[in-house]
Amino acid sequence: MGASRLPFKNLLRKPGRTAALLLLTALLAAAVFGGSLVIGSLRSGLDSLEARLGADIIVLPSSAESKVSFKNILLQGTTGAFYMDASVLDQVRAAQGVEIAAPQTFLASLKADCCAVKVQIIGIDPETDFIVKPWIDESYSHELGDMEVVVGCNVTAGVGETLKIYDQHTHVVARLAETGTGLDTAVYCSLDTMKKLLAAAEAKGVTHQISSDTDDLISAVYVKVKDGWDVGLVNTWLNGHVRKVTAVRARSMFTDVSDSLAGISRAVTGLIGAVWALALIVLLIAFAMMIHERRREFAVLRLLGVSRRGLRAEILAETGLCSLAGALLGVGIAAAGVFPFTTLIETRLGLPYLTPSAVTVLRLASVTLLATLLVGGVAGAWAAARLSRVDPGVALREGE
Repeated sequence: MGASRLPFKNLLRKPGRTAALLLLTALLAAAVFGGSLVIGSLRSGLDSLEARLGADIIVLPSSAESKVSFKNILLQGTTGAFYMDASVLDQVRAAQGVEIAAPQTFLASLKADCCAVKVQIIGIDPETDFIVKPWIDESYSHELGDMEVVVGCNVTAGVGETLKIYDQHTHVVARLAETGTGLDTAVYCSLDTMKKLLAAAEAKGVTHQISSDTDDLISAVYVKVKDGWDVGLVNTWLNGHVRKVTAVRARSMFTDVSDSLAGISRAVTGLIGAVWALALIVLLIAFAMMIHERRREFAVLRLLGVSRRGLRAEILAETGLCSLAGALLGVGIAAAGVFPFTTLIETRLGLPYLTPSAVTVLRLASVTLLATLLVGGVAGAWAAARLSRVDPGVALREGE
């Protein structure tokens, strides 16, 4: 038997012991890869959303918070259905310190052809919008025409297809890049198209009127403050001078989410560290037991002319094979437990969740493999050091 095949044969000869070592290293790899992947996805989602937003203040009807969390409006695109008179837009634009004020109107469909559940429709003013329009421009360079819509990446309707909303046929002209938020399941249109969809919803009994003499409605105003102006002061002025609205600083919501993400990161990092330490301790114990069990075997090999260095190489080779196989298994288990459930993870955590690029995932998997091999190598080196102190004659006499 060739020396290069001896480690592999030794592992197969004791399948129970080998399986236990594989499971330990797989646990370590799964914790490192899975935990790091979740944290990386949360950070990517938050960075993506922050890059998309660009607003300093969001002005909403005072009644909105009783229907949906303001934080969910920002982070998950859970806009709901709430309205205020469009005259609020003029009041916001007239406020000192306001550079741009862009309206949006929200509508939740009962059901759309694209989806088994209702989707969120968001109407924008293409001339003033600085939130969604730059994002749309990445995929569609023309102005949105009558009954034309742009869909998020998770809406199954393709470009060129017709999407029916409240029995109105809209034409899909573009799909947007992923953000990792609920906005990926939204449909975007112009305010003129939104008025027709609101009227169609009214015809089906979905009431949106806020008073008997108002039919020009908006749901939110996104505000960018002029350079040099204090966002807090502008926000306070809007809350004090514009009736029946609530102005919320977008940055404060991002700060809250960043704090939540930091807490989750610490918890996951602590879990990874605990699993790492536990795996190392258990591996050291397992290898100590293995050395004790195989003392006579190693003694015979020494008497047959195998040097101490050769025995140490044998132990390290077995350790390396176990660690590599366990790391690959652990990465596979973690991938199977994370990738298919990204939507569920996002929903449970209530935070933006955007899976990193394939290059980043491969880099993370490589780091996980190296980390697992390092732990296995430390345990193997410790076992090899203990083995070098074993006297062959004493080891053989122990079994007599």
